[in-house]
Amino acid sequence: MNERFLQLHFLTSYGPSNLNRDDLGMPKTAIFGNAPRLRVSSQALKRAWRTSDVFETALAGHLGRRTKKIGALAMEEMLRHGLDEKLAFEWSKLIAQAFGKLKEGDGEESADGAEGGSSGKGRKGKAKKASNEVETLVFLGHEEEQAVLALAKTLAESRKSPTPDQLNLLRRDSATADLALFGRMLTADKTRKEETADRPRFSVEGAAQVAHAITVHRAVPEDDFFTAVDDLNAGDETGSGHLGELGFGAGVFYLYVCVDRHLLVKNLGGDTALAARTLQALAEAVASVAPSGKQRSFASNARASFGLAELGDETPRQLSAAFLKPVAESSDLDVASRAVDALGELVRRFDAVYGFEGRRLHFNATVADTEGLDIGVEPDSRPRFRQLIDFVASGLGAAE
Repeated sequence: MNERFLQLHFLTSYGPSNLNRDDLGMPKTAIFGNAPRLRVSSQALKRAWRTSDVFETALAGHLGRRTKKIGALAMEEMLRHGLDEKLAFEWSKLIAQAFGKLKEGDGEESADGAEGGSSGKGRKGKAKKASNEVETLVFLGHEEEQAVLALAKTLAESRKSPTPDQLNLLRRDSATADLALFGRMLTADKTRKEETADRPRFSVEGAAQVAHAITVHRAVPEDDFFTAVDDLNAGDETGSGHLGELGFGAGVFYLYVCVDRHLLVKNLGGDTALAARTLQALAEAVASVAPSGKQRSFASNARASFGLAELGDETPRQLSAAFLKPVAESSDLDVASRAVDALGELVRRFDAVYGFEGRRLHFNATVADTEGLDIGVEPDSRPRFRQLIDFVASGLGAAE
């Protein structure tokens, strides 16, 4: 398989919205080209994509979960199969420890288990209650989750504590698509280094790189002062039942994603058909799925107005430099169309300076002229977006 890198460049216009909030509840921002921009973090984008209906439909049975509650998952399964709560809790801690260091519990109990008394003789002080929750979020692969549930059922039915071999629950080659795309990091416990020394080798280098999305033009958050009326107010009562402020912003965002297709196939254990479906789902999600922040308040459902997919072996590069000078509306073109013009111009300049050995396909729903942007692809009669979805997986084998 050639064409190692897939690069996606999308331009999406969002009306007033608050897709990704900062610690004050305002839309996130960035300074780029010495101008203020609205921003959506890569973390928010990745979560929106991997939890979307697009991923669930295309990759059902091949999706993982990020969670601290692996122990709770195991304990619930053991309780469901009749194990008493005390044993279920103790064994769930052992299962959780296979994936990460346990979190210190809330509250306190005697370190030696002694009951409280006025003299306090024989007491060793206070210790945190035990917890079956890991300290940090762990990306749990689909096969790993199934292994956890299977072990929990076995332990409940046998009434025997897990052996070290049974606790080898981590998997290196996994058919979990979002884990293969976005990766995970596992570390050994300093307090249990000998037992957990091999845990880091189950870390996964994600095949996808996702940039923070930024507006192509100047943009700053705005404040919305709002009121709500109490429906049961008497007729002679005036005024609102609630006052509040809400931040929002609007703009045309540039989104960039790069995927190492060779690494994706490796992470998926050589399953090229699953890799193809994963890339198709990713491209569709990038074009049509937004973070869900304040969705009920703003209905910020949008589709990309422009998309460019590139396949090749050359060193990847963003096209954000096209927007170092903030795009402005002109007399004949709107901001989105001007952004397409600027991006296309940079592509042609890069081609002239560095050359381009790969293939390229785009779709365009703006009024900008993008003739000549495709390279090495013969368009057909299908909608351009469907062609692009197939293009990103070309050379990997048919998606099942």
